[in-house]
Amino acid sequence: MTENNPQQTSIKKILPLILATAIFMQMLDSTILNTSLPSIAKDLGESPLNMQNAIISYVLTLAVFMPASGFLADRFGTKKVFIVSLILFSLGSLFCSLSENLTHLVISRVIQGVGGSLMTPVGKLALIKTFDKSELLKAMNFAIIPALIGPVLGPLVGGYMVDYLSWHWIFLINIPIGLLGIVLGLKFMPDYQSDDVEFDLKGFLIFAAASLLLSVSLELFGDMQNITPVLVVFILGFLFLYYYYKHAKKGGHPIFPLDLFQVRTFRVGIVGNLATRLGISSVPLLLPLMIQIAYKQSAVTSGWIIAPMALTAIFGKSSVIKILDKYGYRQTLMVNTFIIGTLICLLAIPNIHTSLYWFVPIIAVLGFFNSIQFTSMNTISIADLRNFQTSSGNSLISVNQQLAIGFGIAFGLIVLKLFENTDLIQGEIHNAFRYTFLTVGVLTILSGFVFRRLHISDGKNMKSKEE
Repeated sequence: MTENNPQQTSIKKILPLILATAIFMQMLDSTILNTSLPSIAKDLGESPLNMQNAIISYVLTLAVFMPASGFLADRFGTKKVFIVSLILFSLGSLFCSLSENLTHLVISRVIQGVGGSLMTPVGKLALIKTFDKSELLKAMNFAIIPALIGPVLGPLVGGYMVDYLSWHWIFLINIPIGLLGIVLGLKFMPDYQSDDVEFDLKGFLIFAAASLLLSVSLELFGDMQNITPVLVVFILGFLFLYYYYKHAKKGGHPIFPLDLFQVRTFRVGIVGNLATRLGISSVPLLLPLMIQIAYKQSAVTSGWIIAPMALTAIFGKSSVIKILDKYGYRQTLMVNTFIIGTLICLLAIPNIHTSLYWFVPIIAVLGFFNSIQFTSMNTISIADLRNFQTSSGNSLISVNQQLAIGFGIAFGLIVLKLFENTDLIQGEIHNAFRYTFLTVGVLTILSGFVFRRLHISDGKNMKSKEE
């Protein structure tokens, strides 16, 4: 795009805001429900344990439809697909608030999930296609902040809404945000599409099955009574991934071409995202759990303890471009991952008699470095993709991130349950959390070595233009 066109300049200013709106809605919605489930269950006359279906239905819908986001954007245009996704998400939110039983709520969450599976990947694709590589880091950096704030604010906002309003408001809050996104999208969303598009139906069904099985297994890991069926589903998911690999090797137009993995920065970005999120994704779940279970504090208190993470993430946003320009992606990602892992280990130091305020500075600093991590990993993954690879590559990055967050949460819960059943904790549940933080922190430190595969010069084409 040329800089001298006022319309295109406006698009460049507003497009990151449009994507930020979509990401914020999706991330808030993924986490806000957790603290509200008991209240919804009571109102709908259900057992709180059955309410997991409301979360699982949304996650599984994302897993199934997200792989198709790149094809749909190429076929029908980024603008149309993005607007439709926002309409579906907003309608799903309205239907959720009007639900009179669990079945209605689950169906409404599926409608929400279809919208959610498309709006973030398609919004991100429009951003990648609009900005030059040298401008993309700055644009992506702004849009990614809601991904850091959403998971932190979700439980806190959800707790207050349930306590002071009603559970219906955790869904109704999406509607004005969705309407803002639709209005901005109609005016400023560019409409990129491709004439040369073939839909790989067989590949889509195989990959969707793999995503679905892996997502089901990750959800079941969190509440497992018998590990055998969970492992069977998990292994089956990987077998479908292998089946997809064999299918894509035959050529044609696979939904995710294997030549994406010949791009080293993409390959490292995908693996690094998966590895480092094992630790990063488990902290927003484990710390509030520990505060509520071991310290016997309320959900709102635990929400406030991790709230500084959202604030410092914004400060990280203002520093990441300077840091990447000075040290490059390889050094930044390696050192940053080591720091994050060390901070997670520090969460294991306080004992049950230590003040809760001890956690606040650690969480605050963690938010800052998480911001640097996510922006760096997201941008290096797309740094060397060619134009014809951006749609499929961007979709695969979105699917990978969704699964990585699920892996992180499941992994944290599995480690916690393993320590719970050992003599190491000496009857103190708090010690199980401490050992879990140590384990997760050490593994996060080790995951930093994934980024050694980057070259010192990688990401130079992403280097921002001087103001």
